[in-house]
Amino acid sequence: MSSKQRPLAALLILSGLNFFNYVDRYVLFAVIPLIQKEFPRSDAEYGFLTTAFFICYMVTAPFIGVLADRYPRKWLMVGGATIWSAATLLTAVTNSFTALLIRHTIVGLGEATFVTIAPSFLADLFSEEHRGRVFGWFYLNIGLGAAAGYEVGGHFSAAHGWRYPFYIAAVPGFLLGLALLLIPEPKRGAKDLLAESAERTSIRGLARNGAFWTATLGMAMVTFALGGLSAWMPTFLNRIRHIPLQDANTYFGAITAVTTISGTLLGGWMGDRLLARGKGAYYLVSAVTLLMGIPAMLGAIYVDGRLMYPAIFFAEFFLFLNTAPLNAAVVNSVGASIRATAIAVNLFTIHLLGDVSSPTIIGWISDRSTLQTGFVAAIAATVVAAVILLYGMRFAPQIPVAKAGQGHSA
Repeated sequence: MSSKQRPLAALLILSGLNFFNYVDRYVLFAVIPLIQKEFPRSDAEYGFLTTAFFICYMVTAPFIGVLADRYPRKWLMVGGATIWSAATLLTAVTNSFTALLIRHTIVGLGEATFVTIAPSFLADLFSEEHRGRVFGWFYLNIGLGAAAGYEVGGHFSAAHGWRYPFYIAAVPGFLLGLALLLIPEPKRGAKDLLAESAERTSIRGLARNGAFWTATLGMAMVTFALGGLSAWMPTFLNRIRHIPLQDANTYFGAITAVTTISGTLLGGWMGDRLLARGKGAYYLVSAVTLLMGIPAMLGAIYVDGRLMYPAIFFAEFFLFLNTAPLNAAVVNSVGASIRATAIAVNLFTIHLLGDVSSPTIIGWISDRSTLQTGFVAAIAATVVAAVILLYGMRFAPQIPVAKAGQGHSA
């Protein structure tokens, strides 16, 4: 494999792992109503499955980040893929709610290992002014994997029961983990254009890094909204709109797939395109698109009939538009020497303030009112995210785009 082919090969393999990372996570959401029949528990308790997953995920991430800044990263990522794939496979033989809870928590351990490290690995293969598009390709697999998880769960559970989809979802993670071993470890900071500074290269500096923290806090509020909506939307369509569960998973999965591809890639392209005109481009693109999505989110929750599906489409489209710019902003805000640690801090924060609590909060509100009322919390978080990101524009680093020829295109 030539030196020019390695970055694209790494992007392809890591994107594939990210895809199945989210398939394995979201296949559970597709079959919750069926599991509830076998293991009867409240909505809040089933919401806690996701909360437990992210508690493990966010507690693990800081330790992984420190290791990744000191040791070869691909071996850690392969270990993570093996752990989450094995835990997914074991779900097929789960025989109690407690066992299901333990299994989903272990998936969080494996996924945290991969998600903490992969962005820093890619950042050492592509320079700053290309990272919006690179992370567009990498992170579009969040929505694609989620969509596939809904589809796999909905289709195979209808034909074979809720356990069968976990057999299907588990195998690819093992295979792609082996493929990653073929990619050489890149030199840290090899593609960075920004100069090093105390604020960008030390843990003490990270504490006062405004670019990092505004991007992270804005992302946390988006994560709150996406986590809650993703966990409960198939149940909402089934319970409130009286759509058969298999159809609800199919419709929502298809919408998620299309909006992920279009929104994530367009957001990354827009961020890179506007970066030459203003250092705060990634923050601005994210904030504006989040605000544009508020009317659609309201429509998705309160409008029934033919307009419901277009409303869901545009709500997801505008949410996914911010994915690539925000992740590029986080990666660009710090230097290579602490990048994995910074990403770990980012993951800890966004999940602590985001989807650790949102599925449980929405489920708790649903138990006392309706899912429609619970979803209002997701809309409020989106507004807060936009305000934080508009403020964060002032802290964004100025990228020396004149040196663009040093990077690889994506």
